[in-house]
Order: sequence, then structure tokens, then C-alpha cells
Amino acid sequence: MKAQSTQSLLNLALALGLLTVGYNIIEGVVSIWFGLGADTLALLGFGVDSFVEVISGAGIVHAVLRMCQSPVESRDQFERQALRITGWAFYLLVAGMVIGALFNILQGSHPMTTVPGIIVSLVSIATMWWLMSAKMKVGKALHSEAIIADANCTKTCLWLSIVLLASSLLYEFFHIGLVDAVGSLGIAWFAWREGKESLETARTGKLGCCCGGSCGAL
Repeated sequence: MKAQSTQSLLNLALALGLLTVGYNIIEGVVSIWFGLGADTLALLGFGVDSFVEVISGAGIVHAVLRMCQSPVESRDQFERQALRITGWAFYLLVAGMVIGALFNILQGSHPMTTVPGIIVSLVSIATMWWLMSAKMKVGKALHSEAIIADANCTKTCLWLSIVLLASSLLYEFFHIGLVDAVGSLGIAWFAWREGKESLETARTGKLGCCCGGSCGAL
């Protein structure tokens, strides 16, 4: 592969990383706004998760920038610190989601509507699917396990969107308040896995991200 072609692919990987960060910021703002307004814990938790993903995404963008300069063999201090912050932020999210879900179940609370959750999740599914496919294509072209692993991290975000869509649709059809609480616990489970894997990756310094159990290294 020509050097220019490799650089172009790395630039594309960087653009995809920046796009992921930007999308997560917008998704987080919209989800939290409507989550609070409609009193849906699942959508609120989904929005907070999006902001935590921004921290993780900053580390990934930093890693690709280093790759644009020269090959790298391990994560630097910035990336490892970003992973530590991400991991503990996910754990705090899990605690908040579990407490919130238990409170809603005991109080018999239910959302006003989950239509915003349906819309947000459908947009997120389409966006994450496209980002995942694009990152996977670039990663394979560069023979980079790190970029492929990032694509697998995006796949975890796709699954989170599917959980939100399922809980939002079920509530809108049946209006059972428990559905929203269960959906929030599903999001909490994914957040717990992501937090655990972020801290493990920070500890080992491996280049690959392990979201969803798919690890890789450059």
C-alpha cells in the first residue's frame, strides 16, 4: 500500500472518530433533555452513557492522531487516563441507573411517553451501524486490529440503542411502567461491562478496546 493511501485511510479513521465524538455529544444532550422532560429513566441513562462515550472517544481520537505520526505499540498516559475516567464514570452511571430503577419500581413511576426514545434509538441504530461498518472497512484496509476493535466498540453502542428501542416500543404499546425500569437496567448492564473493560484496558495499556468482549491490538 502506498504511503499516501495509508495516510488517507488514517485521516478517514480520524474523521470517523471525530464524527463519533460529535454525534455522541448531540445524542447525549437530546436524550437527557427528553429523558428528563418525559420522565423516562432508560432514555436519561442512554444520554448520560453517550457523554461517557465522548470521554472514551477523545482517547481514541488521540490514539489515531499518534498513529498518523508513527506506529505505536502501547497507549500513552493521556489515553490510559481517559480510559480510567471512562471506567469510573460508567460505574457511577450503573449505580445511578440501578438506584433509579429500584426507586421507580417501588414508587410505581412510569414515563409520560417513550416516543422520543423510539426516535433517538432509531437514529442511533442507523448512525452506529454506518460508523461501525466504515470503521471496520478502514481497519481491514490498514490491517489495524486497533481500528477494528474500535468498530467493535461502536457495535456495543448499537446494542445499547437496540435495548432503548425495545423498551421504548414495549412501553408505548403496553404502558407498563416496569418496562422502562427494565430497559434502564439493561443499559446499566452494558455500562457495567464497558466500565470494567475500560479499566482493564487502562491497566494493561493494550491498544485494542475490549467493548463487547472484542479485543484487539495494533
